[in-house]
Amino acid sequence: MKNVTHNELRQLWRQFYEKKGHAFIGSASLIPENDPTVLFTTAGMHPLVPYLLGEKHPAGKRLCNVQKCVRTGDIDDVGDASHCTFFEMLGNWSLGDYFKKEKIAWSYEFLTSPDYLGIDTKNLAVTVFAGDDDCPRDTESAQLWQDCGIDKSRIFYLPKACNWWGPAGMTGPCGPDTEMFMAANRPDCKVGCGPDCRCGKYLEIGNDVFMQYNKTAEGTFEPLTQKNVDTGMGLERMLCVLGGLKSVYETDVFLPIIRKIEALCGKTYGENEETTRAIRIIADHIRTSVHMIGDERGVVCSNVGQGYILRRLLRRAIRFGNKLEIPSGGLCEIARAVINVYKNVYPELAQGDGKIMAEIEAEHERFGRTIAAGLKEFEKLARYQVGDTISGKACFRLYDTHGFPVEMTEELAREYGFKIDKAGFDTAFVEHQQKSREGAEGDFKGGLADNTAQTTRLHTATHLMHAALKKVLNDENVNQKGSNITEERLRFDFTFGRPMTDDEIAEVEKLVNKAIEANIPVTCDETDVETAQKNGAIGLFTQKYGEKVKVYTIAGYSKEICGGPHAASTGELGQFKILKESSSSAGVRRIKAVLVHSTQHTAHSGG
Repeated sequence: MKNVTHNELRQLWRQFYEKKGHAFIGSASLIPENDPTVLFTTAGMHPLVPYLLGEKHPAGKRLCNVQKCVRTGDIDDVGDASHCTFFEMLGNWSLGDYFKKEKIAWSYEFLTSPDYLGIDTKNLAVTVFAGDDDCPRDTESAQLWQDCGIDKSRIFYLPKACNWWGPAGMTGPCGPDTEMFMAANRPDCKVGCGPDCRCGKYLEIGNDVFMQYNKTAEGTFEPLTQKNVDTGMGLERMLCVLGGLKSVYETDVFLPIIRKIEALCGKTYGENEETTRAIRIIADHIRTSVHMIGDERGVVCSNVGQGYILRRLLRRAIRFGNKLEIPSGGLCEIARAVINVYKNVYPELAQGDGKIMAEIEAEHERFGRTIAAGLKEFEKLARYQVGDTISGKACFRLYDTHGFPVEMTEELAREYGFKIDKAGFDTAFVEHQQKSREGAEGDFKGGLADNTAQTTRLHTATHLMHAALKKVLNDENVNQKGSNITEERLRFDFTFGRPMTDDEIAEVEKLVNKAIEANIPVTCDETDVETAQKNGAIGLFTQKYGEKVKVYTIAGYSKEICGGPHAASTGELGQFKILKESSSSAGVRRIKAVLVHSTQHTAHSGG
């Protein structure tokens, strides 16, 4: 096996798939656009949903990249040897081009060839879909692995729960997957030991998803017209495997960060369980926070949505930093260590150094005030607590009144010998959101990924509104910070430092409706980033220079780099109406708007 650095692994992945005819595309933002089902990009396929559904990608049918991802479902598990909130996913895709035969052969070649990872075939095992009443057993994939050189005894058939990739929502592309595992050189724990066993002998290192079905609203599985392949391989986990390491925190993406923490606190990683756990939590949470704040759609701390997750991570890092007696300003030094690790891969981090440090410092100061007040209240609560469980309502009062995170209440309760009613807190939190109509409404209704005619029209309307906002507010720094679209409405976040006036809102509506009444065709051109910029297209320009992009133009009104889909003409949209303009977070405003009496023309993907 090759023991490679994180930079070398990314490069090997890119070289291999470019040789197989794949275009290398840049990592998308951590903040999904128009996908209300998730707060963050959790896999490489999320930004590619429109293309998996059939829209043409400007770079072609074969793609590869390294996607930055965040998963927050197991924040409380961070501190062990393997859990991370931020990670990078090595990915490649076939959009209706090659399928199982080529993909399995290439996965095997990348893993075993001495020119790439050089893993001994004897150390590999794979799983394939066992089949059920919905879809047949994947004997084809099993045979293809055998043809590559994987012994039949190391090919395991597993059910949907293990070897099936389903849509993020209730419907959409899905299909069987085949997963690759490193097998430790030791006997089976029992008869039937395999990759689905929890003994630790088998470690997943990658998977190939074969999207060959569409799950309908009725729960049936129909063959897809366009069959796709989606491959994912975790960079940190693969570094750990190749280096023969016991923990991802021993890889070279973490070690410089950990060395900085050691220097600041005077303690050594590995000296005892408590110190090691605290160092891992700080390293992980600051690494993730730096990527969130420094992202092109950068997050700031708040009490809802992505901002709440950022606040939770930073405050947990602060608390464990205090336990290690890290001096004031230390978290910013750790953040700079993170930037140094990634600055050549994600230059936006170095470019955003100032805003990253400012947000960390501001949250540290805010949390200091919160801690003082919240700890005092918690101690009162603990002093008079009857029984071993603190009620959900009491936990929510600490959160709502004093900004005290429920996770911290839970950790403190544990230290005092109590537990908390987390379900009761969740209920109180949801009731509060419903009353105040904050952030979460519509978050799980399905968004633009559903690709319906109405969501397509609403998406097109955001282009007109974006252009109108720049004109009415007379500020070229008015830029999109986020978008969320459901069947019922659009939600659009943009940078602006004050509330809009009633006259400004009315003027934006007027300009958008004027464009709709003009029934202007929506045209699409494919070009490179440099040409798009020269021609006046707006966009985040997160793509690498030289990459092909789609530019959607509504003549006289809007020209934007975007992935689509879009209506054929503005006349399809109907009447545009702004329902609400409000604050989203510091320096960011939020508009909610609808289209009424829209026509029922068939929308298309524009070009």
